[in-house]
Amino acid sequence: MLTRCAGRPSWWVGRPNSTWRFAVPVVVALAGFAFVVSAVEAGGVDLRASHEDLAPLIGKRQRQVADLDAAAAELRARIAQDTRSRSTDDPRIIGERSRADALLAPAGLTAVAGPAVTVVLDDAPPQARTRPRQPGVPSPVPDDLVVHQQDVQAVVNALWSGGGEAMTIMGQRVTALTAVRCVGNTLLLAGKVYSPPFTVSAIGDTASMVRALDVDSGVGIYRQYVDAYGLGYHVEIDRDVRLPAYQGGTVLRAATPLPR
Repeated sequence: MLTRCAGRPSWWVGRPNSTWRFAVPVVVALAGFAFVVSAVEAGGVDLRASHEDLAPLIGKRQRQVADLDAAAAELRARIAQDTRSRSTDDPRIIGERSRADALLAPAGLTAVAGPAVTVVLDDAPPQARTRPRQPGVPSPVPDDLVVHQQDVQAVVNALWSGGGEAMTIMGQRVTALTAVRCVGNTLLLAGKVYSPPFTVSAIGDTASMVRALDVDSGVGIYRQYVDAYGLGYHVEIDRDVRLPAYQGGTVLRAATPLPR
């Protein structure tokens, strides 16, 4: 049975449209062209491969990155050892070596140990959508239930402002070249991808760093979501924590140092 479409005159119902007689062959021809192009580009490869195939591929790439990082670290250690083993009486070289050695610790290139504050941030549990909420708290949307880039950055900045002297994120030493970036609900750090919970540890005056976390506005906003939706936030103080040296490259890739 034909029915009348809203806003159309009665003469439209059941009346053939001459435009379609020309449009349909054009659409069919374009579809056929698209199929041919797809077949040529595929070259026999299934372009509709399951997304499940990405998991082992990502795992393989991560293992390759880890192997390359280890090889690069070994080469850097050999270069440093060979450089130090070369004896010289040139006072200029001796002076430059001493100056470089003094910069190793501030640059994060040496391991350090001491009292530390560790902060753990985590996504809300699966039952967060159905848990009882405080009066006036709206129902959460997906973005309300995950840790975001600005949340990690707020913790990092608060720990620095509270007197942090050395820091790691997910066990990686933080330096002037470290960038905190999130892709979805994962953390991208020095070419490696981490899933929550996210751990940040900082060595320094623990009491001062805890106070800085308590008064930081960014951390305060995150803690509101912790109370409302159950995101994870845990602060722990340890008397003796060892943070590893930075193992990545030290060449600036997206910035240029200012001239002296």
